[in-house]
Amino acid sequence: MEPKRNHPLFGGAFSITLPPGALDVSDFRPVPDNQEVFCHRGTEQSLIVELLELQAHVQGEAAARYHFEALGGVQVSGGEQIEAVQPLAPNTLSLGGCRDAWVLCGRQRMAKENEEHW
Repeated sequence: MEPKRNHPLFGGAFSITLPPGALDVSDFRPVPDNQEVFCHRGTEQSLIVELLELQAHVQGEAAARYHFEALGGVQVSGGEQIEAVQPLAPNTLSLGGCRDAWVLCGRQRMAKENEEHW
């Protein structure tokens, strides 16, 4: 079995530990600069890491939820589930001037490219 591996994100700004079988989608098709996309060769599940633009009208946990729900709306999702929303400790951030950062883990069902329904 292939072991888990660390993979740099966004030019090495930070990294992620990927499970066995994860493939970098940018090796197969274009991926927007603000995204890192991985898929599993056996399950067709995807993992998307996305850098998002600041929205001044929402802050903190509400901002994380706002972006998650906006993505679902744009993609015409068939359902979404938020599993956890957690702040990142300021001392763990290497981004200068960053007041706070949040991680939202959730699931959305979406049609893939050129598919009408999921």
